Amino acid sequence: MVESVRTQAQSKMPAGPAIKGKLSRDDLIMRGGMIVIALYLVVTLAMPLYVMFSKSLSTYRFDLSAFEFQVSDEAGNFDGTILNGAALNEQTGAFDKADLNTNADGRLGVTEFFPEFSFRSPVQYQIRSIAEDGRYLVGSTLYTGTEWQQLDSNTFRRVALRPTQSRGLSNFTEYFSTPALTNSIKNSLIIAAISTVITVGLSFWFAYALNRSCMRFKGVFRLIAMMPILVPSLLPGIALVYLFGNQGMLKELLFGASIYGPLGIVIGSVFFTFPHAFIIISTALAISDARLYEAATSLRASPWRTFWTVTIPGARYGLISAAFVVFNLVITDFGLPKVIGGQFNVLAVDIYKQVIGQQNFEMGAVVSVILVIPAIFAFAIDRLVQARQVSSLSARSVPFQPKPDRKMDRIFLIYCTLIGLFIVGILAVCQFAALVKFWPYDLSLSLKNYQFNRMDGGGWAAYYNSIKLGLLTAVIGTAVVFFGAYLVEKSKGFRTGRAIFQGFAMLPMAIPGMVLGLAYIFFFNNPDNPLNVIYGTMAILVVSTVTHFYTVSHLTAVTALKQMDGEFEAVSASLKQPTMKLFARVTVPVCLPAILDISIYLFVNAMTTVSAVVFLYSTDTALASIAVLNMDDAGDIAPAAAMGMMIFYTNAGARIIHLIASRGILGRTQAWRTR
Repeated sequence: MVESVRTQAQSKMPAGPAIKGKLSRDDLIMRGGMIVIALYLVVTLAMPLYVMFSKSLSTYRFDLSAFEFQVSDEAGNFDGTILNGAALNEQTGAFDKADLNTNADGRLGVTEFFPEFSFRSPVQYQIRSIAEDGRYLVGSTLYTGTEWQQLDSNTFRRVALRPTQSRGLSNFTEYFSTPALTNSIKNSLIIAAISTVITVGLSFWFAYALNRSCMRFKGVFRLIAMMPILVPSLLPGIALVYLFGNQGMLKELLFGASIYGPLGIVIGSVFFTFPHAFIIISTALAISDARLYEAATSLRASPWRTFWTVTIPGARYGLISAAFVVFNLVITDFGLPKVIGGQFNVLAVDIYKQVIGQQNFEMGAVVSVILVIPAIFAFAIDRLVQARQVSSLSARSVPFQPKPDRKMDRIFLIYCTLIGLFIVGILAVCQFAALVKFWPYDLSLSLKNYQFNRMDGGGWAAYYNSIKLGLLTAVIGTAVVFFGAYLVEKSKGFRTGRAIFQGFAMLPMAIPGMVLGLAYIFFFNNPDNPLNVIYGTMAILVVSTVTHFYTVSHLTAVTALKQMDGEFEAVSASLKQPTMKLFARVTVPVCLPAILDISIYLFVNAMTTVSAVVFLYSTDTALASIAVLNMDDAGDIAPAAAMGMMIFYTNAGARIIHLIASRGILGRTQAWRTR
């Protein structure tokens, strides 16, 4: 009775303030490390994108009414008559409305206002600005303000007005009012959709054959399916030129159609996106419960009905994920449509043309913002689908084992052989083209196309720069990514901070490489930015590459870390061991397979990437993938193919070294798994 009264009294007492535990030294270190890496992502991703978006809203236009002029007689005397720039333009019709729209570096010569101007005339001129933001150049000297500047005619011919800046949606209005530009949106969406349907269809049956049949040479076909990952996306475009171009070996097979345009882009896109779709779908098909197929057999369901009621529903999440990954890769790719696209414009190439061709950075930023929208949309749907995915295997599940079927196994072998011939054929054509003296007139073999120092593109130094970039990206990127994943996965509390970090870690997947590269120009090329010192150096290429491929590496690390039981941290805390000691002696050795996978992933992508670095390299940091692009632009297609094959062999060699090293290292560090 007394206890009951006491309990009721205590329950009526007001609750006191929640007592928060004091953060330990390890907690502070882990939160501090998470904040540092989060700041890295803010500086290398969020801030450049914000600056780029701001640039897309910046409009530059010549405000002629902001400038006034006076003209003397031949004796050099001024009568006080003031001429406004806008009024002069109305009288002379020197510039129309389109001429007054420009970019940040635009200049407008003032002598056009004076039809009788002669630089040898003794006439004197005066100019001033009557607006606060009115600026004009005399040679290379910039002037502002309302004071008159008197100039002789020879100096006056070097006067140029500078544009004024305003903010708004004018750039977007101009973009959507230009049919040639807006067609790029339609073209990109159509190409991405067609390529996605074809690639997912082909890769599904290829993965199905390897997982659900007893056909021979499965290991060989898996190896062949991975080959396109080892080359830049430009290489299939070069191969298609040699096969179906104006002087191609098989051009008659197109029956008059041109490979330069949507047809070539689709075929090349299927080639370089095939392994990505195959990996995802193969993983989905590898996880299946044999009991479902046994139930279908006992119910006398036909193989076709079993396929649609058991196989497809079990793999649907993999199919959807593969579709959006392929769509994202195609719509954001730059290299392939640049080589084989001809006059068929797509968004990624439009960015390149606006920035490199026309030096119109603001319009390039507009196209970048537009390109980000479908990329983020595809990424968001993919993440939503994966979040809704449920486990298809339980503890009682029985692994599916395919049964021999001579007829179907033979059909699948033929199908996989055709796909394998397509992949190997593309690479073989590039290698053959790299060894031919002069296509198609002299087909004798030679190594002259490998004399890169005699051609545009950066020579052998570009190849060595790529290897350097790959190694730096693999070492630095793996360390940053894995440590960041460890902090976000193993930290205690700090849920809001971890959620924000996770959001930043997922963002790079949705940002196309071209967009990131252009954002880096706006952000790092600003003289007022203290980080401007890395612009044009190898450092900015490493930062760009690590950031661009951060998400997949982060997900790989998180997946490995989730497999480790939280008891490791609990035991370490009970023994009063520092967290970093646990990280170095337990976490890293246990997760070494994932760490090695991350390193080779970053190395290969650093060797093959084009879009993420095409705006950022300098003469001293030219890369092999960029050399392929530049040599193709210069008409040196065979040397471009040779450089592309050097990238392939380097990545293949790196994969082999990675495999051998992994076996040796893992044999020592992972022996506990077999005990």
